[in-house]
Amino acid sequence: MLDFIGKSEGGEELPKIGVGILGYAFMGKAHSHAYIDLPIFFHPPPAKPILVAICGRNEKLVREAARRYGYKKYYTEWENLVKDPEVQLFDNCAPHNMHAEPCIVAAEVGKHILCEKPLAMNANEAKRMLDAVNRAGVKHMVGFNYRFVPAVLLAKKLIEEGRLGRIRFFRARYLQEWARDPSFPLVWYLRKEIAGSGPIGGLGSHIIDLARFLVGEIKSVSSMMTTFIRERPLPEDPTKKEKVQVEDAFVACIEFANGAIGTVEATYVAVGRKNYNNFEINGEKGSIEFNLERLNELRVYGVDESNKDIIGWREVLVTEAHHPFIKFYWPQGHIIGWEHTFLNEIYYFLDCIVNDKDVGPYGATFEDGYRCNVILDAIIESAKTGKRIAIQY
Repeated sequence: MLDFIGKSEGGEELPKIGVGILGYAFMGKAHSHAYIDLPIFFHPPPAKPILVAICGRNEKLVREAARRYGYKKYYTEWENLVKDPEVQLFDNCAPHNMHAEPCIVAAEVGKHILCEKPLAMNANEAKRMLDAVNRAGVKHMVGFNYRFVPAVLLAKKLIEEGRLGRIRFFRARYLQEWARDPSFPLVWYLRKEIAGSGPIGGLGSHIIDLARFLVGEIKSVSSMMTTFIRERPLPEDPTKKEKVQVEDAFVACIEFANGAIGTVEATYVAVGRKNYNNFEINGEKGSIEFNLERLNELRVYGVDESNKDIIGWREVLVTEAHHPFIKFYWPQGHIIGWEHTFLNEIYYFLDCIVNDKDVGPYGATFEDGYRCNVILDAIIESAKTGKRIAIQY
């Protein structure tokens, strides 16, 4: 059974990294799939991931997840997971309110950490997490997986090479519709005490990170937010309703330190939009546009247009072997999917751990996660006060 996995091309044993993951649902499945498939595509990988343990509060469900994904054991208390001596990499896929304390303790006992986004409920929590990993000297990364979409990395390459010239404008929208129905229950994504915010943290964190990744540091924000559906039924008892404490949508104007300006917006109630993470960047010489629902494509305008008669937007299919990460997958034209962003992300992080490489600037460190949380807090403050908020770290 695939006896080459865990060995280099020369046949010698690869380093092994014991993985302990907190969370077995949506993100737990995505990350587990990546650890399982990674040695197949990235051969030889920097290290062979060993699925040591998975943790969740519901013993029946976490036991089944351990069996299904192939983890050696399971826990129902995160403290036992992070202190397990076989675990070298702690992967936090829990809800937002479970990011800070487990990650801080994991750092204190010397674990490398991959934490899902947003890094924390707020900037204060994020700063505590950043301080903890810096004190411990462990590798740390935030799960901003869209940095690892080949088309997004191609966009960054074009910007860094000056193909667009000086960047003037960034506009991003992250729109979903899953909470459009007032009868949809008050799940944890919509509970302030668990999520911290609504789409500001759940979706806005992604596009704020992409703004910083592609364009640069953000200098100020001015925003609005609103809640359209004021109460929702409880998941455990649909006959009862509770007030919604988070926003349904937000929109913000942003100012970059380099002089560019932009807009960002996100919502869970945009009818017809499934997972529409879209950004457009306009420079003095060209423009680019990306849509996550067509993640193998990058739209480009004005970059190396020598014939004015045929100048216009063009669709670049980002599936050539020379494009970022594509050489690990299929022949040209054979597209990859959303799940492969996690393989790319985790491959990159394992390489940083094993070969002692810097996670930044291509991976998002806890410093990036902290800065994102500062900006998210500023968006909320601006919406509440009606004032433009300067970003201060």
